[in-house]
Amino acid sequence: MPRSLPPLNALRAFEAAGRHQSFSGAAEELAVSHSAISRHVRGLEDRLGVQLFRDLPRGVALTQAGVRYLETLTPAFDRIAEASEVFSQRPAGQVSVDAEPLFAMKWLIPRLGDFYSRFPDVELRLQASSLMVDIDRYEVDLAVRFFNAGPENQTAPLLSDAPLFPFAAPHLVPERLSPQALLQLPLLRDRREDTWRLWAELAGCPPPAGAASDWRMRARLAYESALAGHGVLLISSEIAEVDAGAGRLVQCSEIGFRMGSYHLVAAEGVTRRSGVRVFRDWLLDQSAALRSAQQ
Repeated sequence: MPRSLPPLNALRAFEAAGRHQSFSGAAEELAVSHSAISRHVRGLEDRLGVQLFRDLPRGVALTQAGVRYLETLTPAFDRIAEASEVFSQRPAGQVSVDAEPLFAMKWLIPRLGDFYSRFPDVELRLQASSLMVDIDRYEVDLAVRFFNAGPENQTAPLLSDAPLFPFAAPHLVPERLSPQALLQLPLLRDRREDTWRLWAELAGCPPPAGAASDWRMRARLAYESALAGHGVLLISSEIAEVDAGAGRLVQCSEIGFRMGSYHLVAAEGVTRRSGVRVFRDWLLDQSAALRSAQQ
């Protein structure tokens, strides 16, 4: 039996207008006139016998029926696009990524050679920031952010649970020390939370002197200070991986704990673009060991 489907152009017009909450935005995306979008949407409403948009003093807004219809159509169009791209040219285009500075410098950048070799037509635009930016407002496709209590956006996939361990330069800690002896060394702080007090509690030790201080360093400065041998820093294993492997840092104890997690946040709708999709999938694949080792 043949499917009873509305005209495809009408569905595309409605879906784009619904995502943008604007006929003008849909017209720009589909490279047609505003009147063409309006005509397609009104024709679709007549065919379905339901109002999909209501007029506002300035623009339009989805009705409840329109919201439900859009929630079904958008994933369907996404799946059609993904299935069709299998037969098209290899992924290309620009992808803008904003990542936590230390995560970008110490974990992400050392691995980017693999991404560039696999997807030479994707231009990655990487920037570093720890601000909780609105990625839609700042025109960033993807962001890697550290959350103490998990992201509000529950669809942001987990990259790493980021357990914290004490690390220091090998000349500062040439051999494994007891927790008590370790706490006598200069302790670097790069977080607002009192991480060293928590670590001391786990180690069964009294809190270190100055544990309640609000003073802290920027994460990059604290990390460079640890590399220079100025103190011990609580950092995650993946951040220290390269420098520990090169002998510039040593893990001083097996006692560690988690205070949060790195997540990948995506701007709405950007994964429709093949370049964004392949970078997202590549990043999740590269970070798989960080999750499986902690589950």
